Amino acid sequence: MSIEITFPDGNVKSFDAPVTGLAIAQGISPGLAKKAAVIKVNDELWDLTRPIDRSASVSIVTRDKPEALEVIRHDAAHVLAQAVQELFPGTQITFGPATEVGFYYDFARDTPFTDADLESIEAKMREIVKRDLPITREIWPREQVLEFFQTTGERFKAEWVSEGIRPDEEISIYRQGEKWLDMCLGPHLPSTGKLGTAFKLIRVGGVYWRGDAHNAQLQRIYGVAFATDDELKAYLKQVEEAEKRDHRKLARQLDLFHQQEEAPGMVFWHPKGWAIWQAVEQYVRGVYRKSGYQEVRGPQIMDVSLWKKSGHWDNYHDNMFFTESEKRTYAIKPMNCPGHVQIYNAGLHSYRDLPIRYAEFGGCHRNEPSGALHGIMRVRAFTQDDGHIFCTLEQVEGEVTAFHQQAMQVYQDFGFDDIAVKLALRPDKRLGSDEAWDRAENALRAALRAAGVAWEELPGEGAFYGPKIEYHMKDSIGRSWQVGTMQFDPMMPERLNAEYIDEQSQRQRPIMLHRAIVGSMERFIGILIEHHAGSLPFWLSPVQAVVAPIVSDADGYAEEVCALLKDAGLRVETDLRNEKINYKIREHATQKIPVIIVVGRKEAEQRSVTLRFRGVDAQETLSLDEAVQRLKTLR
Repeated sequence: MSIEITFPDGNVKSFDAPVTGLAIAQGISPGLAKKAAVIKVNDELWDLTRPIDRSASVSIVTRDKPEALEVIRHDAAHVLAQAVQELFPGTQITFGPATEVGFYYDFARDTPFTDADLESIEAKMREIVKRDLPITREIWPREQVLEFFQTTGERFKAEWVSEGIRPDEEISIYRQGEKWLDMCLGPHLPSTGKLGTAFKLIRVGGVYWRGDAHNAQLQRIYGVAFATDDELKAYLKQVEEAEKRDHRKLARQLDLFHQQEEAPGMVFWHPKGWAIWQAVEQYVRGVYRKSGYQEVRGPQIMDVSLWKKSGHWDNYHDNMFFTESEKRTYAIKPMNCPGHVQIYNAGLHSYRDLPIRYAEFGGCHRNEPSGALHGIMRVRAFTQDDGHIFCTLEQVEGEVTAFHQQAMQVYQDFGFDDIAVKLALRPDKRLGSDEAWDRAENALRAALRAAGVAWEELPGEGAFYGPKIEYHMKDSIGRSWQVGTMQFDPMMPERLNAEYIDEQSQRQRPIMLHRAIVGSMERFIGILIEHHAGSLPFWLSPVQAVVAPIVSDADGYAEEVCALLKDAGLRVETDLRNEKINYKIREHATQKIPVIIVVGRKEAEQRSVTLRFRGVDAQETLSLDEAVQRLKTLR
């Protein structure tokens, strides 16, 4: 039997018998074999040690490739499971996949894992790596797998096989060394030694078997893993920096907001935090006005009949809150779009009226799982800088292009320069025909091309009613956040009977574009706090300046300076406490005040002030009038 292997460069090599990826890599060069992680066979990833028994197109995947990193992380999960069972006999294993930055594995054990246990487990993992145990793939019939797990007391694995796998199905088993094994689709590295040392266990959490609170509670051990030690170090440094910037910690330090159990996933804004909110809102409101949007306001709750018509009942029911009154069921709105259609439908529109642009700082509620809540980044009650454009298909390109320019300017003004644009395409669960989705997706592609934008496509990640453009911005420590969106929706106008009169006096359906630049106001403010590490730009700072007198004789002048600056539209406070000036300066620096204005007898006599700018060692003395003008122009 002859096997023809086709390489990426088009070259073809024949083999007289099945050949492994490792043998192919060694035949090319020993260096390639050393760096190889897996092999791609007809676009499917295989183990390097798995025999290729048919003609195929192949390419060697080295450790530095994204596909290899997922395999490395999956191997780390298996090594973790083996380490736990060697250290704690009787612990049952369930499942452990790779994640975005690492891996986890779920275990059934009566005694909770401690931090000391994690250290021991990680040490055992490194020992298993040093053993360089061969990782081999075997194919077992379902009944053999079931009998093995039942015999070894792995009841969770046995249940999964019994309930989730057909009797006639074969199962791939991966063995590490001679004793430890697990069922897995693979692929895996050739041996545990190939995993390397770039991994670390980070924490333990609680989960339920198969995600059901009625089932047994398991312990999930999380870890991170990378291809190289340098990548691991860089990630851990980023995590350390992120902890310093945590918006929840900074909110307590700077007295911005708090959250409490009586209102899970909701925010109590303090005066300083609300000042930041107002600065963001008024800025975005100015963008509305310049861009031709009319600001509107819709109800918080509406009868469920409207949500059934809009499609949210069928596609979003589990994420909605409900209430009842006088034998009627209402939904608290999870989004603003059906309300905006009602405002549009309240009048008769001609094609000459289009595009019509509505905007609303709309409060929404979504029934997010409690385990997913995270400060003000993931909440149940939030406000969107929401906008909806009603237009013709021919107007879509111009509207999307204009929105793109607006969004990019907004992100730049808030201090974000690294923005990635992504196009999320049709999900499995959706409204409308494939033809309608083709038109919608192609319309957004055309608009992005017209805007001169490079973009990445995300299959399956669109909204249930239409595709969407997403804006992902990187913060100052390299994390990516999805914020703005532009969504194409021909479905809701159809379902909610929105119309306009065309040139031939015929009734037509408009296209509805859903757009937001900052998205959730709460989340965006959280991102801002972490991006700037609490040291917000002057124009966003809740307190922009503090006037601090050196001696009590200058208190009256300090109050005069403060009043003058407030009249100029600045957010200013005085610090008249009987404390030394150095103490005041240190304390306001801790509060990340952008400008500390120092005044004493000399400044009062000369009607001047001394300005100390955050992060700058030097200070500057100006006349009071000059200082007011200077501060008014700061950004």
